Amino acid sequence: MKSSGTLYLIPTPLGEQSLQNILPTAVQAIAARLDTFVVEHPKTARAFLKQIDTQTALQQIELLVLDEHTQAQDLQALLAPLLAGKDVGLISEAGCPAVADPGANLVQLAHQHGIRVVPLVGPSSILLALMASGLPGQRFTFHGYLPVDKTERKKKLLELEQAARTRDETQIFIETPYRNRQMLEAIVDSCGAATALCVATDVTLATEEIHTQTIAEWKNALPEIDKRPAVFLLHAPPVAAKKSKLR
Repeated sequence: MKSSGTLYLIPTPLGEQSLQNILPTAVQAIAARLDTFVVEHPKTARAFLKQIDTQTALQQIELLVLDEHTQAQDLQALLAPLLAGKDVGLISEAGCPAVADPGANLVQLAHQHGIRVVPLVGPSSILLALMASGLPGQRFTFHGYLPVDKTERKKKLLELEQAARTRDETQIFIETPYRNRQMLEAIVDSCGAATALCVATDVTLATEEIHTQTIAEWKNALPEIDKRPAVFLLHAPPVAAKKSKLR
């Protein structure tokens, strides 16, 4: 009986840049020998694989699509090459696959079938932003996207601020790049003056900007971050305990 293949989780750059300083040579070597990939967008996957200098001609590489529209019943077909004994690479649109990414569904299914899953080293905008933020890294929660509706978004921001305050926990979230400005304005309008906000934009790119300030400081000047990938990190100082009065 033929054993199943291995599912390799292959990180990709967070924007258009050379792989030299982004992916370890060993990771590139693993990707180069594979001829089957599950990808979010074939066009960007081909551009990435072209830089890898794959052992198989690019035209002969099989690219299976897994995106936000993929139905649960279609996942089994994506697992077929692995069950047949073939090693497969999972590639996200940018950064680490299966983190805020539909690839997580395939990884879960692979585990259910006893398929070996190997995560490879590469850039994660979420972790890199946390590292550079100066905010607590011992406790943090990533929430993905917040509600688009203004009322619901404000409600959620206040919930995150309270969670950060009571748990001493950094709250991390993202937004669709073209809505970054609205998100930033909502944060400074909703959160307290002493709350710390880190805005990490274009992480790992030449245009990278990572700044942490209080909401009061951000109100003096909001950065231009429209249409630029950004990560938002929030932390609120705990409320000082009131001393009981002696009677």
